[in-house]
Amino acid sequence: MYQPSESSPTSASVDLTALAQNVAHVRRLAPRADVLAVVKANAYGHGAIEITRALQQVAVRRFGVATVDEGVALRQADIQDAIVVLGPTMPAQFPDLVARGLTPVLYRADLVQAFAATVKPDTEPYPVHIKVETGMGRLGVLPRDLPELLSSSELRRPLRLEGLMTHLADADNRDAGQTEEQLARFQQVLNQLQERGVAIPLIHVANSAAIIQYPASLHSLVRPGIMLYGYHTLSNNTQDPGLQPILTWKTTIAHLHTIAPGSSVSYNRTFIATRQTRVAVLPVGYADGYNRLLSNRGQILVGGRRVPVIGRVCMDMTMIDVTDVPGVQVGEEAILIGQQGSERITAADLATWQQTIPYEILCAIGSRVPRRYLPLGSPAGEASHTR
Repeated sequence: MYQPSESSPTSASVDLTALAQNVAHVRRLAPRADVLAVVKANAYGHGAIEITRALQQVAVRRFGVATVDEGVALRQADIQDAIVVLGPTMPAQFPDLVARGLTPVLYRADLVQAFAATVKPDTEPYPVHIKVETGMGRLGVLPRDLPELLSSSELRRPLRLEGLMTHLADADNRDAGQTEEQLARFQQVLNQLQERGVAIPLIHVANSAAIIQYPASLHSLVRPGIMLYGYHTLSNNTQDPGLQPILTWKTTIAHLHTIAPGSSVSYNRTFIATRQTRVAVLPVGYADGYNRLLSNRGQILVGGRRVPVIGRVCMDMTMIDVTDVPGVQVGEEAILIGQQGSERITAADLATWQQTIPYEILCAIGSRVPRRYLPLGSPAGEASHTR
């Protein structure tokens, strides 16, 4: 695997103290629930191993990944706490899943049977979670089929039904109708199970948006994802939940030059100067995750001011107009995501400019951008240099 140099002019720093504060906020909102921290997709681009280890330091003991491979990577890093594979799994993956002690989410009778056949019958019952489809239209057993699935002898041995879950499709929408319908469907399922005397240790519904906005979704377990990293996707008029973005993405001005009116910048001449323009060249591009959609649209912080991206974002370079920033020099810091002086650019800003969501912005930051970690309780600037 490619390992960027610690001297790389472009890097992302991750504030683990801010991560801990976001966890504390989750616990304030869901005081009676345990936390299953979602660290899939390399912890949304922040570094799954480092984030998981930091979360362990604040007493998080359950983690969610999307794939078996993600779970295996955590086990190889000696993460021994519970790891739930939230995404689809195939029977061919079950031996690896069992060998690493990962917890699957199952959603069909044939998967329950196939997984049970993989587990050694003379061992302790193996924990599994069952997913119920209440309106996401993706994975899950329909409520009407759940009683038959739960009656499977395999769920008494060699398996053990540890968790029951569903996934909300629209919890960040201003219109609460769809979410309230899903919560009602899931509650009907829970009521029926209670009437039958079925007790399940872990019930989980709430994602980040629901933790903030839907107290009725809070059961024995919650699944914070994007809010751990300091963001939410609720409507603009939603009260600020007090989350702190934990990632700063910065680069260094590699070159400066001045162009005359009528001169162009970058491919296809999409930027033509209308004045004498001071151009700064940054060693970061779409191969690093700074999307080409930010061409002539994005903004970057230099000298405490927002400056525009000009011309096409290239694979490895991006150009900005620093004409109005006095005293700019080669080697000066430029902030892609983060704060400089009183100005701040967030992943939500980049998402707005690209017409997407902060999740995609953070997950897209490339592998050749080193992640540098500011340990819990450390003063600003004392980042460790790890991947």
